[in-house]
Amino acid sequence: MRFPWQARASSASSGSEMANPLAGEVEIWLDGRPHVARLTLGALAALEGELGTESMVALVERFEQGRFSSRDVMAVVVAGLRGGGWAGGMDDLLAAEFRGGPVGAAQAAAALLARAFRIEGT
Repeated sequence: MRFPWQARASSASSGSEMANPLAGEVEIWLDGRPHVARLTLGALAALEGELGTESMVALVERFEQGRFSSRDVMAVVVAGLRGGGWAGGMDDLLAAEFRGGPVGAAQAAAALLARAFRIEGT
């Protein structure tokens, strides 16, 4: 048996996976296609090493204080996309069209960090 709201839900998603913010996921559009991104523990560890931060708190503070670089943004986005199952790398992202341009990328990176460190119930 199919209920009316189930039909609406399946047609609204158009077959694409929707990001679940409560699971730390962010939807990122590359080349006109949506991707689910999230910062897993492994992605965070790799990100910490790649950016040379003494801790993830230091990286989060950079974003909070507006002292992040475009390299920081790209690294966070790539780590998030990989955490969501994307097989690409930095070179692929450099060649991709990012919805929202540089500002959209910075917002996605900030959202990934905020959701990765969200305390349940807040």
